[in-house]
Amino acid sequence: MRLSEIIKVDPKGRITIPQAMRETLEIRPGMLMVLIADADKREIIMSPVMSSGESIYEFDVILTDKPGSLAAVTSIFAKHKGDIVASKCASITRGEEANCIFVVDMSISPSSTEDLRRELESLNSVIQVKVRKFESRY
Repeated sequence: MRLSEIIKVDPKGRITIPQAMRETLEIRPGMLMVLIADADKREIIMSPVMSSGESIYEFDVILTDKPGSLAAVTSIFAKHKGDIVASKCASITRGEEANCIFVVDMSISPSSTEDLRRELESLNSVIQVKVRKFESRY
């Protein structure tokens, strides 16, 4: 099901998520949200995060733009019990390089983010991996 609505930004830069969308996505007061902004496309992707936010990481991955590259990366997250809560991928140079941003909940992972980063970088299809911990502002 797809919902859409035009909303207005208030003077403090805030928006109100319409009630029908909050109910459909089970967004509740106090819930953490991940925002991923793409300045080139002028868009924001917003996803609810079910965790307390203590183990949420962003993995910024540059990989070869060829069939199977993305599947190899996501299988590593699955192997390490990393829960991908949001992602965005785009080609940098079609057929050569792509960039994927993964927001991953590592709450139940037995692995460290450093172990996961090293394993991702060991893939032939991965060029670079940057990891940063999300810090909640609230």
